[in-house]
Amino acid sequence: MSDEPTADPRSTWDRLAPIYMRELDRRFEAVVDLVIAAAGLSAGECVVDVGTGTGSVALKAAKLVGPAGNVLGIDISAGMLRLAEERARDAGAVNVAFREGSAHAIPEAVAAADVLTSSLCLMFVPDRGAAARECARVLRPGGRFIASAWGPPERCDIVRLQQIVARHAGAPSAPEVSPVGLADPSAFLGQLRDAGIEASVTRHDVVFGHDSLHQAFEIASIVSRAAMTPELEQQAKAEIAAAMWQEPDAPRLLRNEIVLIAGRRTGG
Repeated sequence: MSDEPTADPRSTWDRLAPIYMRELDRRFEAVVDLVIAAAGLSAGECVVDVGTGTGSVALKAAKLVGPAGNVLGIDISAGMLRLAEERARDAGAVNVAFREGSAHAIPEAVAAADVLTSSLCLMFVPDRGAAARECARVLRPGGRFIASAWGPPERCDIVRLQQIVARHAGAPSAPEVSPVGLADPSAFLGQLRDAGIEASVTRHDVVFGHDSLHQAFEIASIVSRAAMTPELEQQAKAEIAAAMWQEPDAPRLLRNEIVLIAGRRTGG
């Protein structure tokens, strides 16, 4: 879930790892479940999970493929991978491993995987054409490709919230490499096709909550790496309240569209 291009992306995601595990993993569980359901995993299969983060998809996949199968979770962040390994040890999962790697350079052999998953990662990848070729390289012919991404801000509350925070911090994201990077996945579908993966898109809604605007703002500020003065913070909160959180001290459910990309590796 972490392949973002910044001046120092690894340290950025290392710093985010504890907040991701504490606050975001449980909120994103419905997204993980969509990916797992679409993957249709069977006992004995080999799975590669790109942008594994703290290992949520990888660990669920490991249960489904069983002791005859295996899962490799990769991420650019050593901090994320440490947490994923701790979770695997706590769960007693012996058929899952975690390694540093990126969507541009997957540390796996040609045609080694039956299934490749990637949840909330590929929208941050700077060269998605190269990522498509890498995904195709490691998938066997007929192998399955499943990826999730956020939808557009008008249908995705979490993205809308993050965009308001980033704008007030003076650091808006480049739309092509950001939470909305795959809101319109048409170009990426072409890159996948060129690489040898025929895929299509379905859209799904997931819902998770926050106790208050303040709680949601704090999490969004950390994730967006937003640093702002108290005055700018108040302005940002006021805009969020006016746009989407009319009772700032009350809980609110965030409704978010998920872009689910599913396909197969072509070839004999």
